[in-house]
Amino acid sequence: MQLHELVNTIGQDLHRRYGERVHKLTLHGGFSCPNRDGTIGRGGCTFCNVASFADEETQVKTIQEQLTDRAGEIKRAKKYLAYFQAYTSTYAEVQVLKNMYEEALKAADIVGLCVGTRPDCVPDAVLDLLSEYVAQGYEIWLELGLQTANNDTLKRINRGHDFECYAEITKRARALGIKVCTHLIVGLPRETRTDNLETLQKVLAVGTDGIKLHGLHIVEGSTMAKAWKAGKLEAPELEEYVSIASEMIRSTPSNVVYHRVSSASRRPMLLSPLWCENRWLAMTEIGRALDRDGAQGSLIGDAFQYEKVL
Repeated sequence: MQLHELVNTIGQDLHRRYGERVHKLTLHGGFSCPNRDGTIGRGGCTFCNVASFADEETQVKTIQEQLTDRAGEIKRAKKYLAYFQAYTSTYAEVQVLKNMYEEALKAADIVGLCVGTRPDCVPDAVLDLLSEYVAQGYEIWLELGLQTANNDTLKRINRGHDFECYAEITKRARALGIKVCTHLIVGLPRETRTDNLETLQKVLAVGTDGIKLHGLHIVEGSTMAKAWKAGKLEAPELEEYVSIASEMIRSTPSNVVYHRVSSASRRPMLLSPLWCENRWLAMTEIGRALDRDGAQGSLIGDAFQYEKVL
């Protein structure tokens, strides 16, 4: 069986609701991050080097130019979500955000926004702005980088916020009708399978509309890269990641949408694990594990049914 027959994926969820393919178009708004510019810290999170997932050259292009470029790369869709991904895409004056978001929304075939940010960078003015777009009928996703619900780990990786901050902003956003997608990392230093499953349960207890899973990437230019080069840190092997990720998916209610079950990066930026270079490898193996052991929600008696997304 294919992955979307076992997991409630964002692609299938959007297709069911819009009647056709809807793709995300990744944008770079030229934002900074309070954990890098000294507002709350310097150096960023210990795993982070944004160049590993964001094309720095796009910063010199307008939002419209970036949308045109990205749409031209995707031939299978006619509708799109504008995805502000790099750094902290709510970290600016609200009028600046409004201008940028609305430049994206006025583009042809854009049906909504995905806004990637930190839980400690979403003031009420931003929530009010996003809720206005919800009221206008746009698809709005607030993508919050939590990574783990373990506050000790959050301190070790220099996130600069705690789980309680994430829980508060998630509740406030969802109360306004804004969908929340929670980013989680499997393989963080000192964390175990138990930690990953406890994080999932805490996230589900607060409430979330989507989840994005990532295996830990050790990338050049990050603090973790120094530890890895010194032999003090290891990234998860493929088998370990697949085992943990598939158990988390099987422990997730079927109404929660998975935006991603693995992520990819490339050398020379990627140092470890090298299996992350192939974006399909983990997805294929997770699909096999779920086909063998049970689909999304099967560990809680709420197994995902393919018919729900046809």
